[in-house]
Amino acid sequence: MACLTMRPDAFPDCQNDPAARRLIVPASEPRLDFGAVTEGRYAIALIHDENSNGKLDKRLMIPREGFGFSQDAPVMMGPPRFASAAFAVGDASEHLSIKMRYLF
Repeated sequence: MACLTMRPDAFPDCQNDPAARRLIVPASEPRLDFGAVTEGRYAIALIHDENSNGKLDKRLMIPREGFGFSQDAPVMMGPPRFASAAFAVGDASEHLSIKMRYLF
């Protein structure tokens, strides 16, 4: 599962952003295409929803499934802030690599 938002208050789950772009792709085909977006600053959050329940499973607040953020934003005590994951989108196509993290 992936989401792309330009709203800091909606990052990382994109729930409060009706304009956010969401994708669900098989883990075997980890290429995301959010299509054309307007210029601006965006951030991406990814979840490897291994059991297909539509959410990031946690145990004692620690993620049990893989996750990743644009700009390889650091994870401390919770998800990173939008500013750490944000990147600029201009006229040209953007291509990013996002590192997935697995804690268990």
